[in-house]
Amino acid sequence: MMDAAVKINQPVIRPDVDNRGFTQRVISRSRVNTGLCWQCKCCSSGCPFSDAMDYLPNQVIRMVQLGMKKEVLSCSAIWLCVGCHTCSMECPTAIDMAAVMDALRQTAIEEKFVIAEPDILNFHKEVVNSIYRYGRTHKLEIMLRYKLTTRRFLADMDVGLRMFSKRKLDLRPSKVHHIASVRRMFGQQRGARP
Repeated sequence: MMDAAVKINQPVIRPDVDNRGFTQRVISRSRVNTGLCWQCKCCSSGCPFSDAMDYLPNQVIRMVQLGMKKEVLSCSAIWLCVGCHTCSMECPTAIDMAAVMDALRQTAIEEKFVIAEPDILNFHKEVVNSIYRYGRTHKLEIMLRYKLTTRRFLADMDVGLRMFSKRKLDLRPSKVHHIASVRRMFGQQRGARP
């Protein structure tokens, strides 16, 4: 019987001995010891987005362990992770996979890798900008700004209307009282954008 998390026709994972320092950089940035992974696949079997990923979460960890910098920083799996921590809850060694994925995304951006899922990156930027502007998210504005970048104005219109009818989309943003404190978390001067 085949494991539910095993995918057919997955690329073969081969170590890259020239990039062993990459593994240490990911460990340092994420503050997660990826060497603790047993490859039990609990993270992959619990991940709600694994079907859409080119590599499963356990395979991403394995590629980090093997120093496969190019493959892991150019894969779509690191961008499809939503940081829900389901994988971390399933992990018998409590590996914070969301922190590893975040470290990989940051590294991919810094090292100017081609972003496998640019729409997702644009969406994340809009969420961060909204938090910077208002101290919390204004979902309607995030969706409108995101739609302007993708030019797919009518896609997901039904979802937007349902959210609006259930009062999940406020027309006007609500702001926190001490916006300067929120902006200090970004490490920038008042009025600057992230």
